[in-house]
Amino acid sequence: MKRRLLLTVTTILAIVFVTTARAADPVGKPNLVLIFIDDMGYGDIGPYGSKLNRTPHLDRMAKEGMKLTSFYAAPVCSASRAQLMTGCYAPRVGVPGVFFPAGKNGLNPGEHTVADYLRESGYATMCVGKWHLGDQREFLPTRQGFDGYFGIPYSNDMQRSTLDGRRVHPLVRDEKVAELLEDEGQRRVTREYTEEGVRFIKANKDKPFFLYLPHTAMHVPLFPHKDFAGKSKNGTYGDWVEEVDWSVGQILDTLRELKLEKNTLVIFTSDNGPWASKGKNGGVSGPLRGSKGCTLEGGVREPTIAWWPGTVEAGSVCDAVSGTTDVLPTIVSLAGGKLKTDRKIDGKDISQVILGKTTQSPHEAWYYFRGTKLEAVRSGPWKLALSAQSLGMGMRERPADLTKPMRLYNLDKEIGEATNLADKNPEIVARLKALADKMAADMAANRRPAGSVQNPVTLYPTQPRNRRPKKPVASGKPINWKKVKLGDTFTASASPAIAGKPFTITCSYQAKKPNGVIVGHGGSAVGYSLYAKDGRIVFALRTSGDQIARVSIAAPENGGAIRASVVKGSIAITIDDAKQVTAKVPGLMARHPQEGFCVGHDDANPVDEQSPRGKFNGKISGLRVVVHKGKE
Repeated sequence: MKRRLLLTVTTILAIVFVTTARAADPVGKPNLVLIFIDDMGYGDIGPYGSKLNRTPHLDRMAKEGMKLTSFYAAPVCSASRAQLMTGCYAPRVGVPGVFFPAGKNGLNPGEHTVADYLRESGYATMCVGKWHLGDQREFLPTRQGFDGYFGIPYSNDMQRSTLDGRRVHPLVRDEKVAELLEDEGQRRVTREYTEEGVRFIKANKDKPFFLYLPHTAMHVPLFPHKDFAGKSKNGTYGDWVEEVDWSVGQILDTLRELKLEKNTLVIFTSDNGPWASKGKNGGVSGPLRGSKGCTLEGGVREPTIAWWPGTVEAGSVCDAVSGTTDVLPTIVSLAGGKLKTDRKIDGKDISQVILGKTTQSPHEAWYYFRGTKLEAVRSGPWKLALSAQSLGMGMRERPADLTKPMRLYNLDKEIGEATNLADKNPEIVARLKALADKMAADMAANRRPAGSVQNPVTLYPTQPRNRRPKKPVASGKPINWKKVKLGDTFTASASPAIAGKPFTITCSYQAKKPNGVIVGHGGSAVGYSLYAKDGRIVFALRTSGDQIARVSIAAPENGGAIRASVVKGSIAITIDDAKQVTAKVPGLMARHPQEGFCVGHDDANPVDEQSPRGKFNGKISGLRVVVHKGKE
C-alpha cells in the first residue's frame, strides 16, 4: 500500500513538474497560426478600446494571452506582407509598395520565407486568404514554402473584366483558379477562409503545422457575410469586424476541441492602419494619429495579440517595440530551427518577450519606411520624424506641424504625436538621426531585387485594358510662377497638366555647393525630380513604377540657369551655355502625378530614390514649367 501511494505521489509530482516547466519554457515544436487582418485600425477591437465593435472572441483571446502594444507593420499591403514573410524591411527585398494583377514583379522566390523554414523543419504549411506578393504563378504561396493555398491573391478592389464583361476576382486553389467571384460572391470569403483553415488544422492535428490566415477583410469594398450584414451597431464596417471576430473564435475553438491549445501559438495582427479616408467604411486608429499609407503611429502600429495558454501569461501586456519583421526569426526559433546566414534580415527573435522572460525590446531602433524612403525612426520612447508626413492615404487635411522635418516625440508620454520636443532634446535628435543615416547606408548597400517574370498575364482570360483617354487635369488655381518661392508645395491639380505631353523646366539657382531637391513632383509610380547632389544637377523622370531615367550635368560652383526638358524619346538638361546632355526614355508620362508639386524639397515618396532627402541649400528663382503642344 505504501509503495503504491509513493508511486502515485511521485507520478503526480512528475506531472506537476513537467507542466510547470512547459509553461515556463515550451518543449518540442509548437503549432503556429498567424491571423493577419487587412486595414484594421488600432482602435477597432475591444482589447484595444473599441466601444463600437463587439469582439467577444478577441476579448477572450487577449484575456488568455498577451497584448503587444508597440507592434509595427508597414504603411501598405504588399510591403507589410513582405516583412512578415522574409523578416526584412520591405525595401530590402524590393517590395516598397503594392503589387497589382498581372504585374511582372513579386516576392523573389529566392528569399527564405517563414514557410520555407518551417517546411524544412517538418511542418505542414498552408496559406489561406489574401497573398498580395505577386499573382504570377512563380510568386504564389506554393512557390514560397507553402504546401497549399486557397484565396484571392490580391486586394478585393482589383477586379478585372472577363471576356464576357463580368468584373471578377479569382479564387485560387494552389495554382489554379477555382472560381471567379463577382462582388456579391465576396460575402462568402471570410467564412470559406475560416472553414478552410479549420479543415487544415483538423487534417494535421497529429503533426506540427503552420497556418497563415491573411484575411481579405477589412479592405474596401466591405462584404460581410449575410449572417452578419446589418447586425452590428457600427454599420457595414462593424458587421465585418464582428465576422472577423467570429472567425478568430472558430480557429481558437477548434484548437481547444482538439486539445491543441497548449501546444499552439496564435498571433493576431493587422497589415497597416485603417483606411480612414473612406469614412464610415474605414476603421479608426484609437489614440493614435494617422492612418493607412503614412508613417505616423496610426498608419503602422497594429492591434496585436499573442495566445498560447499555459505558456504565454494570461492577461499580460507588453509595450516592447517589435513588429512584422520579427515574426520569422521568432517562429523559426520556437520551431527549433536556425536562420540561414546567406542574406541579411532585419527582424529579431522576440520569443523571450512573448514568453514573459523580458519586457525589453531586442531592437536598438525601429525604422519607418514609406516606399523606399525612411521617414522616421524610433528608439525606446523617442520617435524622430525625419521628413514631412501625411495623415494617410487619401487624407486631404495637411496639418502645418506635419510639413516640418526633424520632429521629436516621446511616445511613452504622448502617444498621439502632437508635441514636438526636438528643441529641448538636441542630443536625442542627433542620436536618432545618426541611427537613421546608418540604416539608410545599410539599406543602400544590402538591398535585394524583387522577383521578375517576362510577359506577365492575368490568372484568367480578361478583356484588354483599353485605357480611357485622360481628361485634362483640373487646374483650379494654376500656379502663379511669379510668386513661387522656396519651400512652397502646390496641389497636383494646380500644377501644369503633363500627362502625355512634352514639357520644359527652367529656373536659376544660387549655392556655393548645391545640394538637395530643387523641384519634386510625383512619387514611386510616376513623376520627375530636379536635384543637386555630389557636384552635379540631376534630372530624373519616372514614366512608370519600374522605369526611371536620369541625366546629369556638372553644377557651376556659384549657380546658374537650368533648363531641363522632356520630349517623346528623350530627356535633356543644360546649364547656362553648357552643351546639352541627353538620355533616352521609353515615352512621355502616361498620367499626371497625384503628389504635390514641391519647390526646394520633396514631401512625398521620392521620384528618384537616389535623390537627397534634405531641402535645397541655396536660392531658387525664375522657376517655371512650360507644357508644349503635341507629343514631340
